[in-house]
Amino acid sequence: MGRGFRLIFATSLLLMLLDLCRGSTIGICYGRNADDLPTPDKVAQLVQLHNIKYLRIYDSNIQVLKAFANTGVELIIGIPNLDLLPFSQFQSNADTWLKNSILPYYPTTKITYITVGAEATETSSNVTALVVPAMQNIFTALRKVGLHKRIKVSTTHSLGVLSRSFPPSAGAFSSNYASFLKPLLIFLAENQSPFMIDIYPYYAYRDSPNNVSLDYALFEPSSEVIDPNTGLLYTNMFDAQVDALYFALMALNFRTIKIMVTETGWPSKGSAKETAATPDNAQTYNTNLIRHVINDTGTPAKPGEALDVYIFSLFNENRKPGLESERNWGLFYPDETSVYNLDFTGRGSVNVITGANITSSNGTTWCIASSNASDMDLQNAINWACGPGNVDCSAIQPSQPCYEPDTLVSHASFAFNSYYQQNGATDVACSFGGAGLKVDKNPSYDKCIYVTAGSNKTATSNATAISSHSSSQAGKQAKNTRGTKYLMATRSFRTTCRSRMRKLRCRR
Repeated sequence: MGRGFRLIFATSLLLMLLDLCRGSTIGICYGRNADDLPTPDKVAQLVQLHNIKYLRIYDSNIQVLKAFANTGVELIIGIPNLDLLPFSQFQSNADTWLKNSILPYYPTTKITYITVGAEATETSSNVTALVVPAMQNIFTALRKVGLHKRIKVSTTHSLGVLSRSFPPSAGAFSSNYASFLKPLLIFLAENQSPFMIDIYPYYAYRDSPNNVSLDYALFEPSSEVIDPNTGLLYTNMFDAQVDALYFALMALNFRTIKIMVTETGWPSKGSAKETAATPDNAQTYNTNLIRHVINDTGTPAKPGEALDVYIFSLFNENRKPGLESERNWGLFYPDETSVYNLDFTGRGSVNVITGANITSSNGTTWCIASSNASDMDLQNAINWACGPGNVDCSAIQPSQPCYEPDTLVSHASFAFNSYYQQNGATDVACSFGGAGLKVDKNPSYDKCIYVTAGSNKTATSNATAISSHSSSQAGKQAKNTRGTKYLMATRSFRTTCRSRMRKLRCRR
């Protein structure tokens, strides 16, 4: 008994210390307000391929929770505003929801936060009155099963919760929400939960381009603003808005509540009047944001302070109402291809003028699998490349030119390079969650030809070498001698055409 208690205590202490030592993190919001998105299983593969470790969803959809089981991806799940009433009325409703919708999937699916309502102050006052009672009931339900310290409870806000945000030192909460905010802030402080805020410099620039510099909104260093009260220098609007919230909390003497940015981003396309909604600006904002956050830069008022940030959004969502930009915040199209190149590690070299990552200008490069990558990472990457990635993987099926040597590294190298070349030979296209490696030496061997960007001859060479009997097998999944199943079916024997950005692109 005593030994077991000591083990539990030691484990809990270790987890707490690891959490304290963990720096700032970047997550992605997975909105699903669309009718053309891939299945949650395919989304889970895409997320793992790009080494995304943190994800926010807006409900507790069972299929999504199942899809992210055993992935290691940490989820923020949500209770929508429309569902708040029963949770606020009766403790039993919260208990039942936790028992039926969360506990069957936890901890196989890692859930770290529950957002109770979203931007309630942007809706009717009736909704704000439901938020804190619902939060308290969810927290009590978690405490009953001993998870109240593992899964934190909070709610999200728009920047409209502030009555003033400039200069940052004058940040103040709106008195209109005093009755809502006071019990909320007490709850957050008592339970060490973060104040969750959605921050969008894009809207500030779009609505007031004469008063807000585009460079300032995009994290570009050519623009600076000085807070006249503190003398603090701000080089971007994001920091200024976060600090305005810090100062608003301090003004009410809530100095221990941490801030989490649960949405931010930039649209890649907009209506005629939304001239700043472009792929280049979206790439610039999110690239600079990621670098700023993962370097643990903090803000001028809180230098070095860890800050978790979630980028909106994973996909373009075609059912969102409003201006054209509302449907174009995604990092990926519904077909899982990138809207623009983005290095989620923040370490890559990005050319924000051309919108592409720069490869060697001295010659051709290829992408192969790293010998240090784990078998699981390679297998997941092969499955994605040969499936949703639209790579023609027939050449690595049995009896075909690139099947030997029959190893994961060899097969992954062929699949990686094919995806890399057909997606512009960019750095991001060779990432594969860290499993890809760029080389300047041609890895082709014997009759196994590794394609290069824009080359049709090399792709045809492998196809020509495929024996005629394999055509009858093209619709089946192949299995190598080690029992590893690849998603390789009919890629080289059918033509896939898709329309994007007014250009018809066909891939064979």
